[in-house]
Amino acid sequence: MTTGALVLAATPIGDPADAAPRLSAELTGADLVAAEDTRRTLRLASALDITLTAPIVSYHEHNEASRTAELTARIAEGARVVLVTDAGMPSVSDPGYRLVQACVEQELVVTCVPGPSAALMALAVSGLPVDRFCFEGFPPRKAGPRAAMLAGLAQERRTMIFFEAPHRLADTLGAMATAFGADRPAAVCRELTKTYEEVRRGPLEELAQWAVEASRGEITVVVQGATPRAADPAAASERVRELVADGVRLKDACKQVAAETGLPARELYESVLSRRSS
Repeated sequence: MTTGALVLAATPIGDPADAAPRLSAELTGADLVAAEDTRRTLRLASALDITLTAPIVSYHEHNEASRTAELTARIAEGARVVLVTDAGMPSVSDPGYRLVQACVEQELVVTCVPGPSAALMALAVSGLPVDRFCFEGFPPRKAGPRAAMLAGLAQERRTMIFFEAPHRLADTLGAMATAFGADRPAAVCRELTKTYEEVRRGPLEELAQWAVEASRGEITVVVQGATPRAADPAAASERVRELVADGVRLKDACKQVAAETGLPARELYESVLSRRSS
């Protein structure tokens, strides 16, 4: 009897030729295939020249919560369940996290078929620093929450990777220009590995203007992190005092300004205290 397992299987982000050989083996050997879109999975199987003999069930954002229990029960019974999404790695801005979490809680086996990644490919071709980076997924759709999220990332020093829908791209790039600065370097990567693959590089303001007419296809945005600014200790101490005057605890204010400036929180704390006592 085979041991049950959940197999997170990465699918091509565009070109079917990028599929890992193991993807075909897992799909043909599965006891059950859970797919974000069953029709797209069948088309992928055709492109890979394989025949799926296992039952295929849908697993997407609208039924993820209700179907998770059904799939974990099958895995617990010994089934090998292969989870695929429309493109890329399941659970990364796609359905799958709930199922992985449920399997982990029940001590069921979770494994993975590695494969193409739009986020890592975009980072690699962006021309921006790759030594440290963070993945932020899709920004909020509404303007207010989106602006708040981006404001919180304004001093992030790592290169940032985002996904975005084409019809929101221009607005999002404009919001990024406001939050990060119009001249912040960035890259918009669209239709990666597909026929009309394009990588557009430039400052955020310029990209926002370009996107008004040119945003089509699957989009990944890569934005350079903030450049550390030369900190002025006196100005930093004054910033701490302003925060304290607004009701922030001294210790918390020092931590916040330390994160913004790179100055040690202890030095800021002692500076403010010494001024109080003088």
